[in-house]
Amino acid sequence: MSLSVSQLVLRAKQLEIDAVGHLMGRVELVDAIGQLVHALQRERGATSIFLASGGQRFEEERLTALAAAQPIEASLRDLLARQLEPAQGSTARMLSLMAWVLLDLDALAELRLRIDQRQPSAHEAVAAFSRLIAGMVELVFHVADAAALPGISRLLVAFVHLVQGKEAAGQERAVGAQLFASGTSEEAEQQRIVHLIDAQERSLGVFEEFAEPALRTRWQQHQLTPTCAQLERLRRTLCTARPGARLDSSLSALWFDITSERISEMWSLQIELVQCLRQACEAQLTATRQDLQDSEGLLQRLRDNPPPHTHAVDRFFNAAEQPDAAPVLPSMHEGAAASSANTAHEAQVSSLVELLQTQSSRLASMEVELDAARRALHERKVIERAKGALMSRLGLSEEAAFRSLQKASMDHNRRLLDVAEATLALPDVFFTGQAGTARK
Repeated sequence: MSLSVSQLVLRAKQLEIDAVGHLMGRVELVDAIGQLVHALQRERGATSIFLASGGQRFEEERLTALAAAQPIEASLRDLLARQLEPAQGSTARMLSLMAWVLLDLDALAELRLRIDQRQPSAHEAVAAFSRLIAGMVELVFHVADAAALPGISRLLVAFVHLVQGKEAAGQERAVGAQLFASGTSEEAEQQRIVHLIDAQERSLGVFEEFAEPALRTRWQQHQLTPTCAQLERLRRTLCTARPGARLDSSLSALWFDITSERISEMWSLQIELVQCLRQACEAQLTATRQDLQDSEGLLQRLRDNPPPHTHAVDRFFNAAEQPDAAPVLPSMHEGAAASSANTAHEAQVSSLVELLQTQSSRLASMEVELDAARRALHERKVIERAKGALMSRLGLSEEAAFRSLQKASMDHNRRLLDVAEATLALPDVFFTGQAGTARK
């Protein structure tokens, strides 16, 4: 059978439907990951107080959080297993990241056992939980980066940065809880809190840019609540204390409650954002199926009702008949029958043109949105790569590497993205003489 235009058009639409189906499955995956991240964040925060207080406080809260996380973990494992099915459309990179997440999940039982025995320090436990959550956030980022549907990609960008901002808030809760519970201020932990506050502002700023207006407004209104004002006061208490100064350990519970309330608001936004993603996928699927039906119907009607002039041509070249005149297009003043036939033909052509114009207009609009979403993800990738280059070449910490990029951006009045790209373009030899200076 020879290839036809209709076959190509209809197959393209069917592939688009398949792509939306794959994305719907991935939305369920990121939802499950988000649920487990939320549970582990709470367990991490309670664990930090439990260990920093020498097991005297928050044991019940920790065990409650652990019990809540376990069934969610089991559900995620089942969902990860399903990604091996060819129908899920998982990429090689996605499966590799899933393996990484699974590896850390397998080590979680041993970590919890060690925490029961109070073997790790609060700092070590927070770092271990954070490493596990980082792998999950990376997997969510990859799912968002792989999405090629504009409206949905925009929501995924908002989702990724909300998850990232929420994780920075969760780390802040754990580090601050550890400081208050220990009763002593530490300069390194104070610096971590400062960096985590900056990270939240960056991620949540992107979330606001790409989120639905209702969600953006809701988050902005939350910033004006008494909870946020109280959080700022507690932050100042932690960040302005002299290194080694005594802290009021009784504030650890208040800190945990206040930060948890803010994280709960982010979690509520995350749930709504997942619902927006589901609705966007359903709408995209419905629209694509309608396009498929419209395209198929129009093409079928065109095949069944060729232009009137083609009938005359067919009769002229019919070998069984004697031609009586050359085929010509009917003039405008000829009979009503010809006029009616022409009108029907014009209506069909007009319908097809209308469909193509509507689809082209929508695709152009969608492409603008997709381009914006891709730019946001691309910028994050470039900045992360530049940070990694500075860390490996100059031996800097992640925080110091970002600060270095940020300072260069401000000093030279250039975008952070431009500075990151310039950093990646520098040859290795440039960093040889800078390494010693950077460590001083």
